[in-house]
Amino acid sequence: MRIIRDTLYIDPADRGAAAAVGNFDGVHLGHRAVIDIARAAAQSAGAPLGVMTFEPHPRQLFARDAAPFRLMNAAARAEALGKLGVEKLYEVPFNPALVALTPREFAQKIIHDRLGLAHVVVGQDFCFGKDRAGTAQDLMTFGAEMGFGVTVVPMVKNDDGRISSTAIRTALTDGRPRDAAAMLGHRHRIVGEVIRGDQRGRDLGYPTANMSIAGLHPPKFGVYAVVVDVHEGPHAGSYHGAASIGVRPMFGENLPNCETFLFDFKGDLYGAEISVGLVEYLRGEEKFDSLDALITQMDADCARARDILTNG
Repeated sequence: MRIIRDTLYIDPADRGAAAAVGNFDGVHLGHRAVIDIARAAAQSAGAPLGVMTFEPHPRQLFARDAAPFRLMNAAARAEALGKLGVEKLYEVPFNPALVALTPREFAQKIIHDRLGLAHVVVGQDFCFGKDRAGTAQDLMTFGAEMGFGVTVVPMVKNDDGRISSTAIRTALTDGRPRDAAAMLGHRHRIVGEVIRGDQRGRDLGYPTANMSIAGLHPPKFGVYAVVVDVHEGPHAGSYHGAASIGVRPMFGENLPNCETFLFDFKGDLYGAEISVGLVEYLRGEEKFDSLDALITQMDADCARARDILTNG
């Protein structure tokens, strides 16, 4: 997959895709429905399959003081889209200049002039242009005038209602990773580089791979049964484990992070990129009376996680 970040000067070879358009935070089942229709349009037109998204996420510009909300960072989103067969990923810079474009200017300057998209596919609630004034119907009108095709996709629902990034965030906030996975079509994953922590886990007999969750929507703090993919290096592969997400109240005030203990693993993961998939919420964060009490609970957490991951 080719990622195009400079959308002001486009290589002619990167123009002409049939592209799904949106933020695609989480790349959930609703997003996949939009991408599948774009795929059919690409095949019909003999064009590359593309996705047009925005970076940073618009909420980072409009709600700078809001709590972290993203389900995945740009790199994790790109990886997920690549696995779906996307050939061209247009990460359009979301900045004041883009925000100032009227809906017609957005369609003309971005979709038609710069990217030269042959066909665009959007969800029925898609809004664009200054003050989000443009609707999916407006886009169809502009497409007919400017020469690009437009398909509008109805919202995807499951038995519990509409599938959306907001509903997935709610499920994660409530400690329901299985419900989130049902809407995502895959487990919710925290992806990032393993960083050095305080190495308390090593002293406790539970060395952990530490990851920042800065900028990401935090799942309910506590302990989870997890599956872990190590993406690179001599330890590349898949593992079972237990992860603690939160502020580690046993050890004072700390920034939220994710600490993962990989079962039956020996080695150094510092600097490696790993992906931690949440399977089941086990318990909330606690402050124990002693380190011995903490270790006893960690033993029980790992035993329960092993059972869940082995037996379902």
